[in-house]
Amino acid sequence: MKKFNIRKVLDGLKEASSSTPSVHVGPQENHLIQETLQSEHFQLCKTVRHGFPYQPSSMAFDPVQKILAIGTQSGALRLFGRPGVECYCQHESGAAVIQLQFLINEGALVSALADDTVHLWNLRQKRPAILHSLKFSRERITFCHLPFQSKWLYIGTERGNIHIVNVESFMLSGYVIMWNKAIELSSKAHPGPVVHISDNPMDEGKLIIGFESGIVVLWDLKSKKADYRYTYDEAIHSVAWHHEGKQFICSHSDGTLTIWNVRGQGKPIQTITPHGKQPKDGKKPEPCKPILKVEYKTTRNGEPFIILSGGLSYDTVGRRPCLTVMHGKSTAVLEMDYPIVDFLTLCETPYPNDFQEPYAVVVLLEKDLVVIDLAQNGYPIFENPYPLTIHESPVTCCEYFADCPVDLIPALYSVGSRQKRQGYSKKEWPISGGNWGQGTQSYPEIIITGHADGTVKFWDASAIMLQVLYKLKTAKVFDRNRSKEDKSSMEVSDEDPFAIQIMAWCPESRMLCVAGVSANVIIYRFSKLEVTTEVVQLLEVRMQYELNDTESPDGGGGGGEQTSALPTPGASPQTSGPPSHPSTSSNNSDGGNMPCLKVRSTPMKQSPGYQVDLVVQLVWVSGEPPQQITSLALNSSYGLVVFGNSNGLAVVDYVQKTVVLNLGTVELYGSNDPYQRQPRSPRKTRQPSGGLCDINEGSATSEDRCKSPTSAKMSRKLSLPTELKPDLVLLSVCPPRGANPLDHRDNSFSRSRSSSVTSIDKEAKEAISSFHFCETFARKGDSTLTPCLYVGTSLGTVLTLALTLPPAGEQRQLQPVIISPTGMLVRLKGSHLRMAFLDSTGALLPPAFDPWYEPNVTADGEEREKVRKRRPVSVSPSTSQDLNESQYAVVCSEKQAKVISLPSQTCIYKHSITETSFILRADVVQMSQGVCLACFCANGHIMTLSLPGLRPLMDVNYLPLTDMRIARTFCFTNLGQAMYLCSPTEIQRITYSQDTCENLQEMLGELFTPVETPEAPNRGFFKGLFGGGAQSLDREELFGEVAAGRASRSLAQHIPGPGGIEGMKGAASGVVGDLARARIALDERGQKLGELEERTAAMMASADSFSKHAHEMMLKCKDKKWYQF
Repeated sequence: MKKFNIRKVLDGLKEASSSTPSVHVGPQENHLIQETLQSEHFQLCKTVRHGFPYQPSSMAFDPVQKILAIGTQSGALRLFGRPGVECYCQHESGAAVIQLQFLINEGALVSALADDTVHLWNLRQKRPAILHSLKFSRERITFCHLPFQSKWLYIGTERGNIHIVNVESFMLSGYVIMWNKAIELSSKAHPGPVVHISDNPMDEGKLIIGFESGIVVLWDLKSKKADYRYTYDEAIHSVAWHHEGKQFICSHSDGTLTIWNVRGQGKPIQTITPHGKQPKDGKKPEPCKPILKVEYKTTRNGEPFIILSGGLSYDTVGRRPCLTVMHGKSTAVLEMDYPIVDFLTLCETPYPNDFQEPYAVVVLLEKDLVVIDLAQNGYPIFENPYPLTIHESPVTCCEYFADCPVDLIPALYSVGSRQKRQGYSKKEWPISGGNWGQGTQSYPEIIITGHADGTVKFWDASAIMLQVLYKLKTAKVFDRNRSKEDKSSMEVSDEDPFAIQIMAWCPESRMLCVAGVSANVIIYRFSKLEVTTEVVQLLEVRMQYELNDTESPDGGGGGGEQTSALPTPGASPQTSGPPSHPSTSSNNSDGGNMPCLKVRSTPMKQSPGYQVDLVVQLVWVSGEPPQQITSLALNSSYGLVVFGNSNGLAVVDYVQKTVVLNLGTVELYGSNDPYQRQPRSPRKTRQPSGGLCDINEGSATSEDRCKSPTSAKMSRKLSLPTELKPDLVLLSVCPPRGANPLDHRDNSFSRSRSSSVTSIDKEAKEAISSFHFCETFARKGDSTLTPCLYVGTSLGTVLTLALTLPPAGEQRQLQPVIISPTGMLVRLKGSHLRMAFLDSTGALLPPAFDPWYEPNVTADGEEREKVRKRRPVSVSPSTSQDLNESQYAVVCSEKQAKVISLPSQTCIYKHSITETSFILRADVVQMSQGVCLACFCANGHIMTLSLPGLRPLMDVNYLPLTDMRIARTFCFTNLGQAMYLCSPTEIQRITYSQDTCENLQEMLGELFTPVETPEAPNRGFFKGLFGGGAQSLDREELFGEVAAGRASRSLAQHIPGPGGIEGMKGAASGVVGDLARARIALDERGQKLGELEERTAAMMASADSFSKHAHEMMLKCKDKKWYQF
């Protein structure tokens, strides 16, 4: 009986909007499989952010809690405790964080932003939240200072004034230090913005104020006047106290340091130019670059430390940024890899009036975080335990694997631990606060990142942590030194010739395959033994399946050489060892048969870990560089690697080291090619028609324009970022000959996409976009399973290739693998992205794989002949084909998904995922309750669909703007995990599983741990008797409302934070928690009383006006008789 399928009727109709996509179902198969996944199993939330904070701008450290905070130019806040305890928060405004101040040992942090807001963060909860905010409207904030154990925050402004904020209520005090009062007549001009505020360590009533112009004022808070003024004719960048409060040091814009006695007027007692050359005739030393920051730290048993950044002499051109440590007579200049943003000296005591005893310096660089050990000779650095090296070389691609084999992480760790550098400090990492979360998720997770310099890094990502396991340098395979005549062959990608473009990895067999930007594929095996490879095995492949479409270099027609109208199969690939490279002679005039990179010809020592098994290179053909590889797959059970580009595909047998198949895309179709491809005569340069593209290939056909960036990768050149650029990293594509110049006008995905995906353009070039190996029914009506390779193209076609493999063992080494195309399985709208197979119960059928074995054991070869591990598929031969299908193929393109029943090859479910946008990434993933299809759309939506029924289960508008970096790095994996690069230096992990969202609170680390504050330094008997020692001050008496009054309301606006209530819940138990609760309750009560007071005042005013009116009426009517009214 022939089944009627409604999808044929509906095929031509387009859905009105993407919000109501339709699912078409064949009537009989409607209830074949009971689907277990429901909408309530899905919820989307961010889990953790790893990596170096992008574009850092400020830093703070809590010396008691031992927590480090870093703020960035985009308003992000990153908090670091012991290795594995880190947290990410974001200021909503996105303004740069200019300063951070911990409320030491209170579990709170103050942040000051470039938009003149100050915020109080509660760190006593796992996800910190803002308790209060204050927005200044008439003044710009330049500097903040919060003394230890004080609740009054000093805020210096651009106008030179200082305001005081109560950090508990976040209300402004009426006490203000005005700039004109502070400087009085010492200067005729305005002293400039406040660049420094700090109180005298021995007397809290004395405040030192540094103005940019070079004036420093010692202000007496009680008498509200300046005690002393110190003027210097160079601008000030920073000020620091000696712990006894009798001296302070200033750093200046001419590279000098001046040391002043508090009571000494007029001149500094000492002027030092740390990097200036001292002239012999007693003149002033030549000026140097500004010293941006100085710290002055004392030790009980020795000389003080003066630590500074900047101040190098101007003639040190090309010198790297430096941190200078002056200790006694020795000066150490420590060179840094990147410019210094900020540094902090870590000391044993939080009290400013005690010997500081510095033990380390944390240096925040533009792209790194360095901690220097001050206690060891030579100042070694600590080994950084945080995953801050993601961006060591820009990330070009990544893959994410959850639920890996359990022995994999230990294996990678053991080979990776041998790669560690030596010479680090022997001490423990000093940033050691917080506690780990109590995670219940225990499955192994691995993230692999590919980089622009050809490195591949493996990361342990289990239990929301991240730790580098192993680093592989793929560029070692190639010769680095290029001769001049070789330059022409390097055109393909001049900037990063070794950049990784695609990675394929089989976790069970540990086989790894990478495709590079220079049209090369490298196959690696994992070994625990070191080996020396005499000759790197090399295959060179010609791929040229051009139809008649070459154009002359000048852009005109005619002049260029023509290829024949028929597709020309590539020459039989020759296998050549590096010593005899007949094809790579560089005196070849047309550049024919040359690969883009030269494989090294000398013996290569390969350490334990990933070792090169085979290199495959595409060569130049008739003066044209090879097309870049757009797709890649490997199967360890079959011993095959397949890769494709815009010309066709090649299948390589890495066991026998031969090319099994080298086919043009057109030849895959055979005689039943659905597209009428006509030989095309060259014409003048084609102009791209209307609508901006994010990748404007000048010669883009209308077909190219309506493809997504994933399929646009097929063009000649992919230039990858050489350094981290703040703007979006775009896949820049070099136009083919005779094209218009490149144009990146629009870097978002809101481009106009023509609807010609189905009406195929005659000149369209079909690239290979995806592969899938599986054991399935190769042909319609088959009753036996055969190994197959499915090929997806950029025009949405899925084609089947049947594989005939020789038996395992010796035969596998000798007999050839035979591949026969069996035709087209299905066609979809848009470029094909992903494929998977389900068995008759709806369970996922993973591709066959071999378990890992040690490749370098040559005992008697028995180890290698392990039986192939193939997952048996439950198919009984008697099953009637009509009623019960044996397998389901899930296919997904940029636009739609279909489920095909095999072997009958009928489409039983079809779902249009998006009409207006297109899908960037789709993965078939295993959740704990079943299998689903997860999609990430260019408009920022994340969706999941049930399988095989394709019911929408979740659709969340997650990202407002998707840039090329996110598009290139987004990936889903099993158990509801996903990740992408949210900046050039950071990985953002998200989950779409309800279970993980619920357990997340437990898994996150604690930032705040109850710790006793160290005891204050002992004043000593004589100091107590004769004065001296620290003078305390009742700031409440000075700055409180009673004494100082209220501040002007128009100066700053108080905004209660969203974390108020949550802060209550998150507040730690114990006395401090109770105090915090009491404070918040009082604060709320105060607010309510304030509101009540205002209401009462308003009522009194209205009563007053009422009595006035009544009185007036009475006077008017006093003398009138009743009948006169």
